[in-house]
Amino acid sequence: MRLFLLLAMFVATPAFAQDRVGIPTGSGNGGNPIGQSTTAQPAATVIVEPVAMMIAAFDTDGDAKVTRAEFDAGLRHSFDSIDTAKSGSIGYIAFSDWSERWLGDRNTLPSPFEVDRDGDNRISFAELAERFDLLFTRFDANKDGVLVRSELVTIRPQMFSPGMGRGKRGRGN
Repeated sequence: MRLFLLLAMFVATPAFAQDRVGIPTGSGNGGNPIGQSTTAQPAATVIVEPVAMMIAAFDTDGDAKVTRAEFDAGLRHSFDSIDTAKSGSIGYIAFSDWSERWLGDRNTLPSPFEVDRDGDNRISFAELAERFDLLFTRFDANKDGVLVRSELVTIRPQMFSPGMGRGKRGRGN
């Protein structure tokens, strides 16, 4: 047993004998290691709805504007990518697949229940286009028929300063 312990110490000695290498520090951050901060990241003030991200991706010519023609073509492409049978309508499960692919999650809005206007448990392209017409109108703040990035984001005011609400009352004490 003593031989085993002696052998284990002998094998581990080179690891203990090595010099420790410090993590380099960046300039201007008070000597904190690179990538570490002493303050928490502030809460986001600019928010993008999943449907707005999808609409922004319809910009095919790269001018950072989505025209009505780009919008219609993008929506049609998104629908056709899920309607592989070319039946002209998709069921709720296929709509969830569409939502996950184009909006990032199966549970994002619009929901299939608000899109399926005739209640037949199928969503036609016309029903999807009707719902998205309302979204286009809502996002087009200046009513010029073109969506720019500033119309697709939501600015949320900073409600609390960092550290606010962390007192005894906030913890229930």
